[in-house]
Amino acid sequence: MRKPLQHIWALPVLAAGLAVPATAPAQSIDVTLVNGHPSIFLWVKHLTETFIPAVNTALEGTDYSINWSEAYGGSLAAVGGEMEAVEVGLAEVAAIPTVFMPTQLPLQNVSYNTPFGPSDPRLVMESVAMLHDTVPGVEESWHEYDAEYLGGGFALDNYVLMTNFPVTSIEDLEGRRIAAPGPAVNWLEGTGAVGVSGNLTTYYNDIQTGVFDGVIVFPTAAAPARLHEVAPYVTITDFGAQYAGTLVANRTWFADQPEAVQNALRSAAAAYTEAYLVEQTDRVAAAMATIASDDDHLHVLAPEERTRWASALPDIAGVWAENANGMGLPGSEVLTAYIDALKAAGADLGRDWSQR
Repeated sequence: MRKPLQHIWALPVLAAGLAVPATAPAQSIDVTLVNGHPSIFLWVKHLTETFIPAVNTALEGTDYSINWSEAYGGSLAAVGGEMEAVEVGLAEVAAIPTVFMPTQLPLQNVSYNTPFGPSDPRLVMESVAMLHDTVPGVEESWHEYDAEYLGGGFALDNYVLMTNFPVTSIEDLEGRRIAAPGPAVNWLEGTGAVGVSGNLTTYYNDIQTGVFDGVIVFPTAAAPARLHEVAPYVTITDFGAQYAGTLVANRTWFADQPEAVQNALRSAAAAYTEAYLVEQTDRVAAAMATIASDDDHLHVLAPEERTRWASALPDIAGVWAENANGMGLPGSEVLTAYIDALKAAGADLGRDWSQR
């Protein structure tokens, strides 16, 4: 939904009896930017610190400016509700956490359906961006929700297991309730654990009150969420980094915007991604030092145990691809292209999810 533009003042000014044309101030466009998580998380932090300033800078010297309204932490939409807010026009731009939309946006969840992949968020981010650029149907899948893909986004650092009990093997998970985001629940199949869907906004209280015995989470979010206080045992499983979301605009609104504004939003999305990845890299070591401050509470899963866990899983990727195919989406093509990109980059894969 396009919001009305503010009044443009362009009245001439008379000076010394001569008509001197006034310079018209930039046309101000109201934009609400939404994400359901609070600003303590890195992908929200860089909306304020990088994306908005980058848009503003790109518009300097043009006839346009943005009047921003920032809606984070559930003030406009809960986690997973951002897409609806954009679709119905409550927000013009959003950071969409695709991980919480595995049914609506299955193609964007390819990394979550190929666990034990590379630990490098940049590689994962670049590989999924490549899919948007090269596989017909990936970028277009946003259009069903009147969303315009702006590019870039955010990938999450190498996932670990945090529990209130020590874990050194799959057998230690038997009967334990473990929370995970969206499709990551599938990473627990075959382990004996009971996987439960959850998100960062509730993990702390749910572990503290005994709802869960642990969570699958990434360090740079676990540290600010203080999860180590309730789940002090950290197991480095090398589940892999994960593509988790991107920046989109309401497509109808975006099409009505001047080219300068469209270009500013796209270039700012790229700047946002780069700044996010750089700070994420700097934060990982500090986050690990916070959540696993001593060797008694840190266990690195042996390579053979990682392989055993990955091999115990059902064919998550194959089922995911077939389901996407059944929806008329290029699931198998996306899976093949993604795994090929990871292999070409020399990624350490705990399991080759290729269908060849």
